[in-house]
Amino acid sequence: MPTDTAPDAPALLAGAPDSPVLLHVPHSSRVVPPDVRAGIVLGDAELERELDHITDAHTEEIAAVAAACAGTAPWRFVNRLSRLVVDPERFPDEREEMLAVGMGAVYTRTTHRAELRPAGFDPAPLVARYFEPYAEAVTRAVDARLAATGRAVIVDVHSYPTAPLPYELHGDGPRPPVCLGTDAFHTPPALLAAARRAFAGFGGVGTDSPFAGTYVPLAHYRRDPRVSALMVEIRRDAYMSEPGGPAGPGARALGVALAALVDAVTDRDPGAS
Repeated sequence: MPTDTAPDAPALLAGAPDSPVLLHVPHSSRVVPPDVRAGIVLGDAELERELDHITDAHTEEIAAVAAACAGTAPWRFVNRLSRLVVDPERFPDEREEMLAVGMGAVYTRTTHRAELRPAGFDPAPLVARYFEPYAEAVTRAVDARLAATGRAVIVDVHSYPTAPLPYELHGDGPRPPVCLGTDAFHTPPALLAAARRAFAGFGGVGTDSPFAGTYVPLAHYRRDPRVSALMVEIRRDAYMSEPGGPAGPGARALGVALAALVDAVTDRDPGAS
């Protein structure tokens, strides 16, 4: 069930009517529309290499396994475009700390801090064309879970490289097989504890290192306690060949673990103590 008729619009994939869970997969695509590609200064081989590094490869498939294995199927919101078009998880203004390395809502620098777009590039048209409609669509998806179940649980599905890349602002911290990103307002202890249990079999679960925080639509962010959220960051050597290579058997195992988390928070209000 796409959120729009446009082929590059994000897709809302239906789950069970009574599921409060929305698996958000924002960075799994490598698709860059031709007119957007024209504004990127990298050559074709360089762009493919950058996509290898920046894409959270196979996370859409991990979320699909979770949806198939969960007792109550979660809803899925999947970005069909690369984060090199826009990154829907960034703040669209000066609140975004990644602006320091040219990676705000519209990236101007690569993972290795090389030029991606020319100096003076105006991000406003891309924000209006892609970022704002995406934000509106995911807000509608969260509102629908609230209307149907009285709560919404956003589980953000990401991956990250085994070795830090130059763009990382906090790359010198621990890099566990599974990193759980939290928010003081939107991540209740029970949700975090359920995730720790679900991913306990992968060699270590850490919190907020090397990546912290989690995604909540700005319409709900720090405003609506009925919306809980957690980011699941999977170290790529746990399930794929790096960079940009095929998935291995770990991908399915991680999907099954994600399904266990989905079931735990579906069966119990993660806001409970």
